[in-house]
Amino acid sequence: QVQLQQSGPGLVKPSQTLSLTCTVSRGSITTNYYSWNWVRQPPGKGLEWIGAIDYGGFTDYSPSLKSRASISRDTSRDQFTLQLSSVTPEDTAVYYCAGGRGSWSAGEGRDYWGQGTQVTVSS
Repeated sequence: QVQLQQSGPGLVKPSQTLSLTCTVSRGSITTNYYSWNWVRQPPGKGLEWIGAIDYGGFTDYSPSLKSRASISRDTSRDQFTLQLSSVTPEDTAVYYCAGGRGSWSAGEGRDYWGQGTQVTVSS
């Protein structure tokens, strides 16, 4: 069973860059047709897709976050990383990594989930 483990700080100051890493175990981020996604859930709201990197390294982002979000990967470590720049308190949310076969937009790519990270943006 593929497992995802998230790491990164839970507190980020306004205007700084949020950085979270997801490590995949018992699997590979280069597995054909798999996408590796970042999503978040602000307090009292639903899940919001942030973006993804697929098995070939192609990235895709939510239009509303595209200017601030960047997803990269380290295939040697089976890790993918989210960076979100110029954060504000509105970026406070529980952040999740998720992965699986297919794309998020097709209702797929979410077979496996990280444990979630509460990120608070505050000075």
